[in-house]
Amino acid sequence: MQFQFIVLIMISLLCISILIILLVKRTKLVIISLISLYLIIILSLFSIDNKKVNEILRKEIAIDISIPKSLLKQTRENPKELNNKDNEVDTISNLELIKDDILIDAPIIKQFPELPRGCEVTSLAMFLQYYQVETDKMELAKNIKRDSTPLTTQNGKIHWGDPNQGYIGDMYSYNNPGYGVYHRPIMELAEEYLPNKIENLTGKQFEELKLYLSNDRPVWIITNTSYKKLPNTSFEEWETPNGKVEITYKEHSVLITGYDNSFVFFNDPISGEKNKKVQLGPFIDAWKQMGSQALSLKLN
Repeated sequence: MQFQFIVLIMISLLCISILIILLVKRTKLVIISLISLYLIIILSLFSIDNKKVNEILRKEIAIDISIPKSLLKQTRENPKELNNKDNEVDTISNLELIKDDILIDAPIIKQFPELPRGCEVTSLAMFLQYYQVETDKMELAKNIKRDSTPLTTQNGKIHWGDPNQGYIGDMYSYNNPGYGVYHRPIMELAEEYLPNKIENLTGKQFEELKLYLSNDRPVWIITNTSYKKLPNTSFEEWETPNGKVEITYKEHSVLITGYDNSFVFFNDPISGEKNKKVQLGPFIDAWKQMGSQALSLKLN
């Protein structure tokens, strides 16, 4: 539209110039003046166009620069986890590598009958054996860090250990009180077998777990036995040496092996079912409710 306008102006000026030349006797002077006028007009038009072009280029550059920032907001749920800037850049650049669906062939191990409360170390055994580490659930159960705080009740409140610090209670039977363990002691134990190779994904969005799964890395997580969000009545509060913790006796651990648009697949140590399938949305809700705890093998 702008180009057509310029052409129209130029044609009009040309017609006027021819008319002036015909009417005025000093033809050479008129021609020189008109040429000068044309040059001034053309240079002015190009100057305007260049300014607009530069403005457009600046806008395009600004858009390109803003892309990583927007992606960073979408791929991070907990800012406390953003400590490794190099890893942030790697994660952003690898987002395009997330597959629409994936299913990993990881070994299946059942926690029963030896470890009725040993889902966490059993899922870790599946994880480690996938990487050809020679260990089993019983060895891991023996070596997991424990919190030996005794179970007591004071003024109607339960005082016990902190699952963030170590395994709580009896893992080997239901005859004695017991609970479980969270990701920190599990990560410490995993790094004894795979030093400096374990990635703590706790607090991340599920989309980032997909990135690891897409790269054939199963993901150890904490969830619950129903694989969907629990009501508040399923939780109770303990007093521990490190402060209050909120727990549920439905706490569970599995090894995620894949996903598609509608489902998530995992190896379940309770049932011994390989690549068990449940609805993706409720599964993510349950995982988030338990603190979005997750571990996998580093991408680099």
